[in-house]
Amino acid sequence: MKKYMNKIIYMALAVVLVTAGSCSTDDLEPSLEQSKRSENAILSVGDMEGLIKGAYNRLSSSGYYGRDYLVTNEVRTTNVFSNGNSGRFSTEAALAYLPNSTYIWDNAYGVIAVANILIGTDVSTLEGDQAYGQHIQGQAYAIRALAHFDLLKTYGQQYVGGDLGVPYVKSFKGGNDFPSRDSVDSNIADIMSDLQTAFDLMSSDYFDSSKEFMSKYTAKALESRVALQFGMWTEARDAAKAVIDSGIYSIVPASDYVASFDQDGGANSIFEIAYSGTDNPGSDSMEFIYRGSTYGDIQVLPNVLDLYEEGDVRADILGYEGERLRNIGKYPNRSANVIVIRYEEVVLNYAEALYQIDENDEMALTWLNKIPEARGATPYDDVTVENILQERRRELIFEGLYFWDLMRYGMDIEKVDVLQNISATIPFGDYRLAYPIPLNEIDANSNITQNPNYGS
Repeated sequence: MKKYMNKIIYMALAVVLVTAGSCSTDDLEPSLEQSKRSENAILSVGDMEGLIKGAYNRLSSSGYYGRDYLVTNEVRTTNVFSNGNSGRFSTEAALAYLPNSTYIWDNAYGVIAVANILIGTDVSTLEGDQAYGQHIQGQAYAIRALAHFDLLKTYGQQYVGGDLGVPYVKSFKGGNDFPSRDSVDSNIADIMSDLQTAFDLMSSDYFDSSKEFMSKYTAKALESRVALQFGMWTEARDAAKAVIDSGIYSIVPASDYVASFDQDGGANSIFEIAYSGTDNPGSDSMEFIYRGSTYGDIQVLPNVLDLYEEGDVRADILGYEGERLRNIGKYPNRSANVIVIRYEEVVLNYAEALYQIDENDEMALTWLNKIPEARGATPYDDVTVENILQERRRELIFEGLYFWDLMRYGMDIEKVDVLQNISATIPFGDYRLAYPIPLNEIDANSNITQNPNYGS
């Protein structure tokens, strides 16, 4: 589809090739002059570095990982609700979204377009450190996989009774201008393949201690998340174990838990979205939507208090602004980085995979209990799906993962509080569990099939 392909090309070129040099992310936002350059201007590994910064910058937008993607996935659960203070996220919280919303579609495919320029580059022809160029190319594969994974979860039909995924775009300005939706299974296979390629291409020699650029084991951490989402337990176990065995990351102790969310590049962070003085999102930030009287739309539901026992340090991220229960501790200010994936999630992925492979595996309990033991909470006596989901909710709350945990276990979105924006429990399989394909995409490409109950 011409309009579709031209659109993602335009978005890619709008973030292409910032000034190369150091790996600092202070210059992630490209200048107008730099934006005029195209993929044909990639003459050196330094140019590749500039381009990968453009991809990360696209990920950081408020319409993607900078706010909307994580908040939307929280507000569709029993963790939080939208109080309508500034009119934001009420539609998403009610699962009443309309096809004219583009949500993450444009941003995700913009990220993919930039990644595809890098993937299509012949590194052997470039000036500079070609081994580093190959490492950058590995990051591009991981970014492409992550964006397609987010699109698949959001728009795919796997939770509404269908088998359609999303178009998996593998080339920049490719020959297929009117791509149709691939199957869910095909999407999963492509995501897993891209993550393996990413791991193979990236080198531990270029490990980024800031965690603002993906490193070799970021690919395995993301692979454990993808495999867990789709019940690929052996793959989830092996990917998580690779991260654990790397010895690079560690669980944050109880004494540092709250502070860790205000410390960029921590020992538990595997990959995080960079924010600096030049790309501060201001009123579009996570801080503004979770707290304050100007925005502050995302308010914590009272049942969350019951998740934590006395002494569990995770309760310390909760607090009140007046009479409003708030997320006080996560995303504490506008300059703090947003963690996309951290080691504690990988540990929980490993425990769950071990249990699902063999319910009698004693190591599953050992690994599950590593998290409550590091939080001042009572360890579990046994491993059950209920205990796994409870611990994941406690540890990863406000990080946009609980909704997908409910989906992968075929669970309803329950109405437990009058404050929730939904009017009644939404059963698993309801059409509202998949976002509508944006209407402008449907209009531009006759090969794109809309999701059920959103019109043609």
